[in-house]
Amino acid sequence: MTLMVRDIRELLDQPDAYAAELRRRWGGLLSYRYLGRRYSSMDNGPEDNTVAVRHDMRDPNGGLLLAVVGICSPEGGAMSDLEDVPNPVVHSCQVLDSGRDVQRIEIVSESLKRGRQFGFSRSVIRDAHDPDRVLALTEGQGISLGAPPEGLAKMDTAPIPVTDSPDLPPLAQVFGACARDDGHWSLPVLTVDVASPDAALHIGPQFVGLEAAARQRAGQVVSNEPLSGLASHTMFVARGKVGPFRIEANPVVADRRVAVRAAIFDEGADDRLITAASFLFSRS
Repeated sequence: MTLMVRDIRELLDQPDAYAAELRRRWGGLLSYRYLGRRYSSMDNGPEDNTVAVRHDMRDPNGGLLLAVVGICSPEGGAMSDLEDVPNPVVHSCQVLDSGRDVQRIEIVSESLKRGRQFGFSRSVIRDAHDPDRVLALTEGQGISLGAPPEGLAKMDTAPIPVTDSPDLPPLAQVFGACARDDGHWSLPVLTVDVASPDAALHIGPQFVGLEAAARQRAGQVVSNEPLSGLASHTMFVARGKVGPFRIEANPVVADRRVAVRAAIFDEGADDRLITAASFLFSRS
């Protein structure tokens, strides 16, 4: 029997238990810790909005993966888990520079508007060693699913130590995404390390799985030519609660570019659509 992931909102009336569960969930979440992304709004220690770029964060051309940009700048309305129970709604990314020789990126976020439930924010992704070199722009919208107990404190968390090497496994493998015999990619049944505190599939594995599926399908229609990511747009339609999660991807070719429309379905919840996305790649 599959062990269901607990929704932290069940503890809203128990401040101490809520704080303990948030520490456990934030400290165990794979997405940010594996990439080395820290947040001054959540983590103790000096502010550091930079991320070292490893071999496994690049596409076959050496450019930044769109999924890496998305995880490092989720842009859900600049909401903090210490003040809200956040949930993403929309995320988009436009690439200006693939960053093939960039060793560390910096994420400069800007809160645009914060309403009673919805928030809007955007980021500039740039070379941490050359701030004038802009790599990508991201924008996003998020919604608050509720207010946590007051008095939550920042937490002591640490990135997962990963030594850069050409032998590192692909991010898709790390997040459990794989190609199935039926031709679709999938993500496994929901577990705590890839679930947000509200017990839904986190954006990290979604970004990674969607891009992996989109790149494979795009490559199949252009004889596996190397592809560079130009843009992505993701709509989080519903919360992924059970899994496994099937990823469908359909390519469209236009001259030197390939677009892919993709979607994630929760097979353990009546095949419910949870996410819809589109990708744009250029043929190198």
